[in-house]
Amino acid sequence: MGKSRLEAFSDGVIAIIITIMVLELKVPHGDGFEALRPLAPVFLSYVLSFIYVGIYWTNHHHLVQVVTRITGGVLWSNLHLLFWLSLMPFATGWMGENDYSAVTVASYGFVLFMSSFAYLILAHCLEVENEALEKAIGRDRKGKLSMLLYALGIVVSCVHPLMGFGVYVVVAAIWFIPDRRIERPYK
Repeated sequence: MGKSRLEAFSDGVIAIIITIMVLELKVPHGDGFEALRPLAPVFLSYVLSFIYVGIYWTNHHHLVQVVTRITGGVLWSNLHLLFWLSLMPFATGWMGENDYSAVTVASYGFVLFMSSFAYLILAHCLEVENEALEKAIGRDRKGKLSMLLYALGIVVSCVHPLMGFGVYVVVAAIWFIPDRRIERPYK
């Protein structure tokens, strides 16, 4: 199978994920800024999730652009990643609607952790097919550090949910700039 079908399908699913997230933002009843105040947690959750979905989309693009062959393992690992990303609208809405309660922030972190794990599996499946990609990614310290921080964020969320949310913001900041390790070898 060529990679264009994988890219098109993944782009479509990610576009739907973003659409579902934005549809969860409800228009307030009232025309003043005070009417927006109760929506702040929902909006902040949306912004962080939008950034995360964007990070996954750009890094997915970088991964797939360098491969020439898509195997069955790659297809399944890609679906695994898309599954966890598809839970992002639910986790985002649940966390924002419940003012960052411990369970909702920890659950959001679990979705982030599993998305990260699924991405590592996808990267590994693609590395098997592409030696240069394997060299570019290397030990993937950044990906493994992210998983460690997500796990920390989940634990911290059980005690202090806003600190757990802060950990997730830090991981997003780490990944905000697309992963150049993959881009460099192919220029």
